[in-house]
Amino acid sequence: MLSAILRGALISASLIIAIGAQNLFVLKQGLLKNHIFYVSAICFVCDFALMSIGIFGIGTFISSNSLITNILAISGAVFLVWYGFCAFKNAIKGTSSMQIESKKLKNNNLLKVVLATLAVTLLNPHVYLDTVVIVGGIAGTLTSQQKLAFLIGAVCVSFIWFFGIGYGARLLTPLFKQKKVWIILDFLIGCIMFYIAYQLVWYIFECH
Repeated sequence: MLSAILRGALISASLIIAIGAQNLFVLKQGLLKNHIFYVSAICFVCDFALMSIGIFGIGTFISSNSLITNILAISGAVFLVWYGFCAFKNAIKGTSSMQIESKKLKNNNLLKVVLATLAVTLLNPHVYLDTVVIVGGIAGTLTSQQKLAFLIGAVCVSFIWFFGIGYGARLLTPLFKQKKVWIILDFLIGCIMFYIAYQLVWYIFECH
């Protein structure tokens, strides 16, 4: 049981800690102090649901179906290229959408934040590759009891990570009051999104 919990935790950590669109979104909301509890909670609940589906349901089936995994990979690459393009555009213009502006913060609507969090989580096919395909595929060889322990380890890491970066981001607020820092972050986000998209495309070629 303990070994299955640790295995689930390590695999989840290796996937979730890698910088991606969802993590960067949570980081930005944490910097902006923007309904961070709801943002972190939604990301965790989605992770829990998708990992459960992958581990106890369709993860093994999807991971063995090259057509489905390729569709997810291509869709994920397109999503990330678009996300990266928007980040580069903000960096070039020097008008980052993430800059801390008190007037905008006062007008933040909880519903809009919730919908944006759901969009960046559920409309990103890369999330399904990590949670359903990879995590589910790895858990496919385990017994039912081991799968439950594996899930416990995986979701514990997810909970700690999302709430950790959400609330921990506030420690960086003084640094991000400078406009140039936001521009640099936008540029780095663009590079990271393009790199992850490249990895997904390479994944497709490796499978053939």
